[in-house]
Amino acid sequence: MLGRGAAAGGALALGPLLAGEAFAATSGAPSAANPGQGRPKDIYGRIGVRPLINARGTYTVLSGSLMLPEVRDAIDAAARQYVQLDELADAVGRRLGELTKTEFGLVSAGCSAGLTHAAAACTAGGNPDLHVNIPDLTGFQKTEAIIPRHSRNVYEAAISAVGLKVVQVETEEELKAAIGPQTALVYIMAGPRVDDSELDTETIASVTKPAGVPLLVDAAAEILTIPNVHIERGADLVGYSGGKCMRGPQSAGLILGREDLVRAAWVHSAPHHGYARGFKVGKEEAMGMLAAVEMWVQRDHDAEYAEWTSWLKQISRRVSSESGVTTEITQPVGLSNRTPSLRILWSAKRKEVTGTTIMNAMWNGEPRIALNAASGSDPDQTGVSITPYMMEPQDWRTISDELVRLLRDPPPAPESPKPPTVDVAGTWSVEITYAAGTSSAHKLELTQDGAKVSGRHAGEFVTRPASGSVSADKVTVRSNYGEEHGDSLSYTFTGTVDGDTISGELDMGEYLKGSWTATRS
Repeated sequence: MLGRGAAAGGALALGPLLAGEAFAATSGAPSAANPGQGRPKDIYGRIGVRPLINARGTYTVLSGSLMLPEVRDAIDAAARQYVQLDELADAVGRRLGELTKTEFGLVSAGCSAGLTHAAAACTAGGNPDLHVNIPDLTGFQKTEAIIPRHSRNVYEAAISAVGLKVVQVETEEELKAAIGPQTALVYIMAGPRVDDSELDTETIASVTKPAGVPLLVDAAAEILTIPNVHIERGADLVGYSGGKCMRGPQSAGLILGREDLVRAAWVHSAPHHGYARGFKVGKEEAMGMLAAVEMWVQRDHDAEYAEWTSWLKQISRRVSSESGVTTEITQPVGLSNRTPSLRILWSAKRKEVTGTTIMNAMWNGEPRIALNAASGSDPDQTGVSITPYMMEPQDWRTISDELVRLLRDPPPAPESPKPPTVDVAGTWSVEITYAAGTSSAHKLELTQDGAKVSGRHAGEFVTRPASGSVSADKVTVRSNYGEEHGDSLSYTFTGTVDGDTISGELDMGEYLKGSWTATRS
């Protein structure tokens, strides 16, 4: 009785959201890039969340891409029956291998989770006795992951999460010297930094293969190449995001490559217990991701690309009619985020508005539109850039209309800096309250030269350079902890100075906003 009551209560509670009209398609003709795609009614607005038009790209924080209709159909069909998940993983893995011309495949809970499963497979094989001890690698033979300096990035946390110590190398000789019985794998981030380096994929593979060390390539944002370009260059495993160009479930990813390692990666995945129990892939995501790959080999990619370019041309024609506005369509280089883009530039002085102001106005406007600010070779040139990757057929017109409107009647510019009326030089004890309510004690050591501020920002573990400015009694201080450390944190302190105290807002980008107060020693 409790189960029935709970189910009924849930259905009643969700009834207004799940009513048929919430998902009914409205206007919006199908297209090569968006087959059968129409604009749905606003289910998010009912809970106070603003949907947006995505002219920025497949950013995770913008919810990636829209699933293909065939993917939605597969998820719906998968949700209507039960299966045994090990059997499903085996069948999906074999089918993914057939489709991608690799040995085997695994659907993971996003690319990052897939990289973690792959790293665990390279560390412990398919041994459950080792699996349940991860991330405590005490007594393990393999305890290190080698990452070339060109591939240090925020996503490598997926590798170190297994408990592996990261060893950084820069040259082929350093790579050879670093490899030993303790080496679980070499990890690289696909892209120009690898291709143009002394340690490109082929060079790394020429060292790792004789040593029996797997090479894992992170190709999350790339298009899926068949045959796989990374495996042809010598990689053993390659990971992809499912919710980007393949337009599968946003919570899904792929690991492709050597069957023994991919099967071992499944051992280190839910429904099995241990560290990765939380990286669960349901039958719905598994079949939805498989449908996305099946559609990838059927889609007319040339037609999609031509359609994206046509949208940019139509936007270009509209905005180019405005005095002083120039446009340029650029084509991508490489495999990541492979899409054309449109750069729209104008004189900031002549138009009395910057691209950043236009970008913010469109983000805060109605409809909400996400695009990027841009700049030109001339310091006075400002503008915006548009990526059609995740746009829908009708979006080009909406974006054009808003751009023309804002260029003709620009929003107010941010207030100009004022001469400083305070001195912030000194050592400041800083109390931070983060977005989640957690507090932390930091320190700022600042010097001031006119309106310019410089110094150091010390956190719990890391001290980093800081810089900023003073306008009247307002101060702004910024610091960054760069990706060369395998992570990335940015702090922007803005506050009002009152003698030996400062208080204001802290902006941490992806980690949201908080508050801070500081007292001068």
